[in-house]
Amino acid sequence: MAEKMVGARRQAALRELHGWAEVEDRDAIRKTYHFADFNQAWGFLSRVALMAEKLDHHPEWYNAGNRVEIILSTAEIEGVTTLDIELARHIDQIAPDHDR
Repeated sequence: MAEKMVGARRQAALRELHGWAEVEDRDAIRKTYHFADFNQAWGFLSRVALMAEKLDHHPEWYNAGNRVEIILSTAEIEGVTTLDIELARHIDQIAPDHDR
């Protein structure tokens, strides 16, 4: 089971992630990605879906045109865990350079 990230350890992990921020009204992290068009955004979502399935950890996301917002939190723990940080790192590796 994933371990909940709290305190200094959580803050250190977030500092290592570019552009990820804590969600104000719940224990989660979020990031918005921008693409040239809808097709690029959809392709990105497809690659994220494959990684999420491999990790058996599925993000919340919202896609509007060329913009994708991803929210990560572990439902069983009701908070941000090491699994969310790991998935965020994987997502950033496939993100456009300007969003890394």
